[in-house]
Amino acid sequence: MKVAFATQDLARVDAHFGWARNIAIYEITPDDYRFVEAVQFAEEKEDGNEDKLAAKIDAIRDCAIMYCTAIGGSGAARVVAAQVHPLKLPQPELITDLITKLQGVLRGVPPPWLRKALMKGEERTFDFADEA
Repeated sequence: MKVAFATQDLARVDAHFGWARNIAIYEITPDDYRFVEAVQFAEEKEDGNEDKLAAKIDAIRDCAIMYCTAIGGSGAARVVAAQVHPLKLPQPELITDLITKLQGVLRGVPPPWLRKALMKGEERTFDFADEA
């Protein structure tokens, strides 16, 4: 699955989603990960301009999860509407540490929200024949 990280320095999740200079995107499996791309944005001012979110939403559209240190209410609603699960961290953390933690969860029994995120892009099928 693809995971996005709001970052100023490309090493840590240390940014508010709307003001992030970069969105680092990784492909993560239970046993491996690879850097996919870093989408860069012009430095944003805290001006309440919601239009700046459109490019960031487009950048994470293929991701299942987006990590950030903060996100506004309307930004969170737009991220969720794009079927991306936002995760807000209480303080900055290294991207590689977050990947290691996520891989540990993936190797175990992921919580329901993560199982749903893992299904992103897959067609859901329901086989009711087995319930007879």
